[in-house]
Amino acid sequence: MRLGNVNLHIVSDGVTWSDGGGPFGLVPKVLWEKIIQPDELNRIPMSLNCLLIESEGKRILVDTGHGDKLSAKERQHMNLVGERRLIGSLERLGLAPEDIDVVINTHLHRDHCGGNTFLRDGQPVPTFPRAEYWIQRLEWADASYPNERTRGTYFAHNFVPLEENGQVRLLYGDTRVTSEVRCVITRGHTRAHQSVIIESEGKVAIYLGDLSPLAVMIERLAWVPAYDVEPLETIETKRRIRQWALENEALLIFDHESQVPMGYLREVNGKFKVEPESPGGL
Repeated sequence: MRLGNVNLHIVSDGVTWSDGGGPFGLVPKVLWEKIIQPDELNRIPMSLNCLLIESEGKRILVDTGHGDKLSAKERQHMNLVGERRLIGSLERLGLAPEDIDVVINTHLHRDHCGGNTFLRDGQPVPTFPRAEYWIQRLEWADASYPNERTRGTYFAHNFVPLEENGQVRLLYGDTRVTSEVRCVITRGHTRAHQSVIIESEGKVAIYLGDLSPLAVMIERLAWVPAYDVEPLETIETKRRIRQWALENEALLIFDHESQVPMGYLREVNGKFKVEPESPGGL
């Protein structure tokens, strides 16, 4: 799809199934199951929507999903099927890993950066051999020294090989990638979580990452995932981004949505709703 002079493509690393209590946190099941019906194990589908941006001659990939390093037990637990899912999605666009110039990780949780690396002869190596991987410095620090809460999602094999291969660019806050693409700090899910804004020819889009993994979470500020390390920060960041999205008629792109992967936020009588946008709608 086109956004001004920029090409945008949602590229998928598949779908996982997660216990609904994780994405919905303190929200009672009697409320969230009206939005998404769980299966018999109380799991809901969580898409792994990554974003390919083509801007000013650069191919920029935002997030890389789980990748293919998971064990058979982990795959079974998540109900994640298929190999080379993200790579296959890129191949359908006629692209190989060597064609990616920049990889932006919104953060370093395993479902957003697992595809940064793959196993070659049993050792993790960068999946995208020419790419520079853009990661916030504070996020890198938090991932490098996980605590009891975060060590189950920060795994060194997803990011340390990038540094060893000289492919990491650490960012110090909001950073411009091209004149049309920029990274912005959207604190809450992690201390240095970043989203990606695309602006071209008067049109605006934002890949929200886990600031709002599902559309309902930007509609309802109090709906915050149990995974967020700073839930009160998440609420205030969402409040700011929500107002910005309304003022700029921004296309919202959601990383874990199966039903509404992208759409526009509308406000009617003080209530907010994301109206779906089809990929061919721009």
